[in-house]
This record gives sequence, C-alpha cells and structure tokens, in this order.
Amino acid sequence: LEALTKDYDRYITTEVGQHQMWAAQYMTFNDPNRWMTSGGLGTMGYGVPASIGAQVAHPGSLVINVAGEASWLMNMQEMGTAVQYCLPVKQFILNNERLGMVRQWQELLHGERYSQSWSESLPDFVKLAEAFGAKGILCSDPADLDEAIMEMLAYDGPVIFDCLVEKHENCFPMIPSGKAHNEMLLGDAAMKGAIDASGSVLV
Repeated sequence: LEALTKDYDRYITTEVGQHQMWAAQYMTFNDPNRWMTSGGLGTMGYGVPASIGAQVAHPGSLVINVAGEASWLMNMQEMGTAVQYCLPVKQFILNNERLGMVRQWQELLHGERYSQSWSESLPDFVKLAEAFGAKGILCSDPADLDEAIMEMLAYDGPVIFDCLVEKHENCFPMIPSGKAHNEMLLGDAAMKGAIDASGSVLV
C-alpha cells in the first residue's frame, strides 16, 4: 500500500488497533496534517468519518482509511454519506477476524485465555459495499495484492477493500505493562518472563 500510493497527494486515517500501529510504522508522511489517527485514545470507529471529512476537505486527493474490521464496523453507516456525496474515499480493511490488539494482549499477558476478541459472524464486505452502492474488493492471496490495490486506486468512487491477513500476527515493538520505554519488546521471542506480577495487575 505504501509503495503503490506514496507518489499520490495522500491522506491517511486509521481506526484503532494493530492496523493503526502498522500504518504508523510503514506509511510515510512528508507533509504535515496527512496522518489522522486517534493516537492513544483508543477511539475505535474514528477512521471512517475522519476519512470522509478529509475527502470533503481535499476532493482531488487520495484518502485512505487503514482499518481493522472490528473498528470499521462501528461507523460503517457513514459509507452512505460517502456514496451520497460521491466521495472517492478508500476503506482499506486489514481483516484478521479478530480484535487484533486485544487478542495480542490476551495471548501475551493472559496465557492465551481469549475472551470476546474474535468474530465468526463478520459480514461479506464486498456485498456490504455493493449494498451501499460502493465498490467492494476482496484480496486473500498476497500474489494478487498489488493488482487489487491498483484496482482500488483506479476506481473513481468509494471503495471497501477487504484484505484478509494472518489471524495471529503480533505487532511489535510493544511495551509491557509496568515497564519503561527502554524495556520494550521487539518480538515474540522476547516475551518469556517479560510480564511480572506487578505488571499483570495493571492490565
């Protein structure tokens, strides 16, 4: 996504979760006010209306909401606004069928005791897009990703892009509860014993 859109006049919004962290790590911003995210406030649902507002303000620019499926569903009704006002905003959903960040913390901090962090009843996002009058794109094979992204960029209208990703990929770096910034974890291998009793009670 970064490689294929970096030369556009581009604005990026996000929801909240792992996708937000990955977007922050891998998307580049060389001009101010191009990155719209709720930061550490944890406002799931922020990205859809933020992307629509950015597209209204910058009608000739490329606006992409990098989203997780759970956050995106919180304000999906605003796709009606995008269609009604012919806004070509792109909703790029990293779909792992999980509340990814919640699942990651449950895996690493709670001994893989998962609770309410997955979904087995997600909508068909392509059909949902079509129901709104937008374009839907599904990509499940990395070999097809570049072509699918180019299809999204070429479409002059709102798009919901359902990008299926690994369900249990973890996002690093990560600072364990009760630890300092210089004790951040850089990968799964560093997790063993990283959370002590005093840190666990903070979660």
